[in-house]
Amino acid sequence: MSGNTIFQRWLLPGFLFQSVIIGGGYATGRELVEFFLSAGPLGGLVSILIVTVVFSVCMAIGFELSRLTQAYDYRTFCKQLLGRAWVIYEILFVALVLLILAVLGAASGELVSTHFGVPPVVGTITLMALIGLLVFWGTSVIEKALAGWSFLLYAVYAVLIFAYLSKFGHKLPAILAADDLSGPWVLSTIRYTGYSLTAITMILFCVRHMESRRDAFIAGAFAGPIGMLPAILFLLGMSTSYPEILEVPVPADYMMQQLSLGWMTLLFYIVVFGTFVETGTALIHSINERIDHVFLEKSLQMPRWLRPAIALVTLFIAVVLADRFGIINLIAKGYGSLTWAFLLVIFVPLVTVGVWRISQARDIA
Repeated sequence: MSGNTIFQRWLLPGFLFQSVIIGGGYATGRELVEFFLSAGPLGGLVSILIVTVVFSVCMAIGFELSRLTQAYDYRTFCKQLLGRAWVIYEILFVALVLLILAVLGAASGELVSTHFGVPPVVGTITLMALIGLLVFWGTSVIEKALAGWSFLLYAVYAVLIFAYLSKFGHKLPAILAADDLSGPWVLSTIRYTGYSLTAITMILFCVRHMESRRDAFIAGAFAGPIGMLPAILFLLGMSTSYPEILEVPVPADYMMQQLSLGWMTLLFYIVVFGTFVETGTALIHSINERIDHVFLEKSLQMPRWLRPAIALVTLFIAVVLADRFGIINLIAKGYGSLTWAFLLVIFVPLVTVGVWRISQARDIA
C-alpha cells in the first residue's frame, strides 16, 4: 500500500471536480439559470438530479480507465479513449478552457467593481496573480488549496441558502407545483452533461492516489453528489424568485441583495472570488500537466517558470474574450455551441470504449 489516505482516494476527486465546475458560472448562479432553471423550477430540479447520477457513473469509468492506463493528463487519457482522434478533443478542450476563463474574467471584474468599489481590471489582475501563484507551486499545493476552499464554500453557501429559504421558502411548494414539466428539462440534462464531463480530464492528476478499482468506483460515486449538492441547494433557493431571476446577470448577487447578513455578505463575495481562482487553477493546471507529460516523454523536465507563464498568457487571451462578449453571452452561446461536440468525444466513448476496456482488464493495484 502506498499510504494514500481515504480522503485522497475517495473524497478528494469529488472536491476537485466541484472546484472545476463551480467557478465558471455555477458560483454566480448564472450557469444554473441557463441550463436548469430556464426549463422550469421542477424540471430544473429533476434535470440536475439526473445529471448528478450521470456524473458519478462517468467519473467512476473515467477514474478507472485513467488508473489502469496510468493516464494522468488529458492528452494521454484521450489517446487511450479516442485513439488518433484525441487531437479533436484537444482543440475543443482548449476552446472550452478559454471560454470558461473568459467567464471567470468577466465575473471577477464585475464582482470587485460592484462590491469593492475598484475598477474591474483590479479583479482581473488579482485573479491572474492568484492563479499564477497556485499553478507555480504545483499539484500538491493545488490539491490542498482546492479541497480546503471547497469546505469553506460549503459552509458559506449553506448559510446563504438557509437564510434565503428561511425568508422566501414559503413560496417554493407552490412554484414547484405550478411547473408541469413541459419545459425542455431533458434537453437541459443533455446539454449540461455534455460540456461539464470535460471536468474528468481536468482532475486526472488526483487518480495517482487511487490503489484499486474499488477506489476508482467509490471516488466516482462520491464525485457526483460532492460536486452538485451546492448546485441543487442553490437551484432551490433561486426557484423561490422564479421567474424574475431568469434575467439577472449574477443571480447570487441578486439573492444577497435580498438579505441583510452583515459581514457574511463580504465573506460570501470573497468565497465566490475564491471559486473563480479554484476553477481557473484547475483548468490551467490540466494544460500544464499535458505539457509536462510531453517533456517527460523526451526525458526532460518542464521549467518551473513555464507553468505561471502559460497561466498568464492563457488568462490574457480569455480576458480579451470576456471584454468582447460579456458573461451572459459567453455562457448562453459559448457553452451551448460546445456541448454537443463534447457529448460525442467524451460521453459516448466513455460509456462504450471506456466500459469495454475496463471489463477486459483485470484489477491491478
